[in-house]
Amino acid sequence: MISNKDFVHLHLHTSYSILDGMVKIDELISKVKEFSMESVAITDHGSISGAITFYEKATENGIKPIIGAELYITHDRKFKGKLQENNDIKTSGYHLVLIAKDFQGYKNLVKLVTIGNLEGFYYKPRIDKEVLSKYSQGLIMLTSCLAGEIPQAIINKDQAKLKKHLDDYISIFGKENVFVELQFHGIEEQKLVNTELIKIAKNYGLKRVITNDVHYLEKDNYQSHDVLLCIQTKKKLDDPNR
Repeated sequence: MISNKDFVHLHLHTSYSILDGMVKIDELISKVKEFSMESVAITDHGSISGAITFYEKATENGIKPIIGAELYITHDRKFKGKLQENNDIKTSGYHLVLIAKDFQGYKNLVKLVTIGNLEGFYYKPRIDKEVLSKYSQGLIMLTSCLAGEIPQAIINKDQAKLKKHLDDYISIFGKENVFVELQFHGIEEQKLVNTELIKIAKNYGLKRVITNDVHYLEKDNYQSHDVLLCIQTKKKLDDPNR
């Protein structure tokens, strides 16, 4: 059985993921120390605003900080309008987790986040594969949650898009920097996606990582996080369709 010491959270949202993440950096560092973990990543939505504070707090406490972000990727970052397909993910961008493996990767992550906000902002700060290919050096890519391009192609049973996305990302990052991301939250679609992702990893020779898509630290935080999501999506708690 894997020990806490050997496990590293690679997909985690702090309070810098506005109206989504609830994790405060000080509390995160305390929790990592409590569980005797040696390293942890933060991957906020379209932002690295917490990176410096996180880096300083982690290193002060003998924890290896891993800096990343969950960016929004779309077909054309400069296109600002609704697509013909009425799909919120396609409009605001698919999710893509990027992790800096060295200082060059960190600088490229800064560049991508900046471009997403200055050139690609439409509901969310978005990038596209054109700009991603220019600033991919030093970055590791995870296939992300169910809102990622690859998981969405699996859910929609679109083999052509699935192959294209895989080929694109392998071409951009190199096979050694593309990781299949497995999550286990008891969601039926997720079980389907995980099964296919494991096959993809085997067929393409890709490595796998297990993540938790952390948005809060304690089970008791669930209700507060649910309220936060309702504020973000302008829904009511008792809305059965939210």
